[in-house]
Amino acid sequence: MADYGAPKGKETVFDLAVIGAGSAGFSAAITAAELGANVALIGHGTIGGTCVNFGCVPSKTMIRAAEALHSARAARRFPGLSGDAQVDDWRSLIAAKDELVSTLRQKKYIDLLSEYDGITYLEGAARLDGAGVIVGDAPIAAEKIIITTGGRPSVPPIPGIEKVNYLTSTSLLELQNLPRSLIVIGGGYVGAELAQMMARMGVDVTVVCRSRLLPQVEPEVSEALAEIFRSEGMTLHCGIAYDACREDETGVTVCVKEGGRLIELKAERVLVATGRTPNTEALGLERAGIARDARGAIVVDDHMRTSKGDIYAAGDVTNRDQFVYMAAYGAKLAARNALSGDHLAYDNEAMPWVVFTDPQAAGVGLTVAAAMERGFAVKTSMISLDQVPRALAARDTRGLVKLVADADSGLLLGGQILAPEGSDSIQTLTLALRHGMTAQALGETIFPYLTTVEALKLAAQGFDKEVAMLSCCAG
Repeated sequence: MADYGAPKGKETVFDLAVIGAGSAGFSAAITAAELGANVALIGHGTIGGTCVNFGCVPSKTMIRAAEALHSARAARRFPGLSGDAQVDDWRSLIAAKDELVSTLRQKKYIDLLSEYDGITYLEGAARLDGAGVIVGDAPIAAEKIIITTGGRPSVPPIPGIEKVNYLTSTSLLELQNLPRSLIVIGGGYVGAELAQMMARMGVDVTVVCRSRLLPQVEPEVSEALAEIFRSEGMTLHCGIAYDACREDETGVTVCVKEGGRLIELKAERVLVATGRTPNTEALGLERAGIARDARGAIVVDDHMRTSKGDIYAAGDVTNRDQFVYMAAYGAKLAARNALSGDHLAYDNEAMPWVVFTDPQAAGVGLTVAAAMERGFAVKTSMISLDQVPRALAARDTRGLVKLVADADSGLLLGGQILAPEGSDSIQTLTLALRHGMTAQALGETIFPYLTTVEALKLAAQGFDKEVAMLSCCAG
């Protein structure tokens, strides 16, 4: 291993410069420091990046609060019970969210800097030059560089949107007053989560999207979740084309074309949730010879290398998976490869994902369409939650499980869950895929009774048996 941290003359030459101090940046810097490297971690703006400050942490605590409201109202599904709940003080809820964010940012980011002697934190806007990195006006010499500058909410090219005071996933969670009505533009992960959260807070919510709700998931999951949204009072317009957007003193109007006719939708506020744009504009990538894709994301290979040999990238700024845990994983690989040779490869074949709606949508591996594109002969098994004892006992049978397997070998290829505890259950299927289990082997595995994860066992048995004909705990 190289002699990381060794003196290199009068001017400090860092073994590694990491541009961006979010989840990926910290993962890369800590990994490098643990290897003994001398690291410059360069931050600009709020330390900690998107996840802790604007994304995962604030949104999930607000979603949990909305679930608490819904759970109280849903108590009547049990005979003899009733319940109700409402938002008494929105500003207190926002303040509690801000306090949680501040605490985690301090403990998981700021306080960690002093724990690693090999990390030097530098604040300032960074850009690349031929010899290294310029931070502000100061040149920083580094043998290797990792770019982890993340992304930001993108805005679709709807005529008039630039004149509208629209909300993003960041500003929505900073509102000091709860709007009466909201149009959500976008039916992906973020749009779906925030739409349901706001509806449960008492907001009149309309969702508009060009495709279907959660277009990345299996059609059955998408259709089931859309029906659940409608049952909770939300209005959905899917498969539309955006025509125009305008705002006046009465609110925001979004014009869409649906089935050949023009529809005008009106609300107090509008939320734009149509994906994210990588933060690459100010880095000097073109001058440095670093390739980007059509979205503007940095193109990296399986070793997290950019088109410039000594420069790597990880996280939302790249063309890789846009999940915080994959950003941290990719950044760790980038640091190890940059310092110890490119011997580690990015592997997302068994990458779980979760959408924190209620019920939660979660999946891992290949969909039916993706498996067929790879040339597999596919077989599937799908059960609704009314076949799962846990759901029956909870009197909440919203959801389903769908498994995908190779028709010839029975090898599990992927699966998706729509269930109240889908986020926790999916990891079992992740491990099954990771270790090459067949559907038969999963169906023969012992699962605890009256659990949501038992649905995986039942779905696996469903390839060869009629699940409705099985007794409790059968198999």
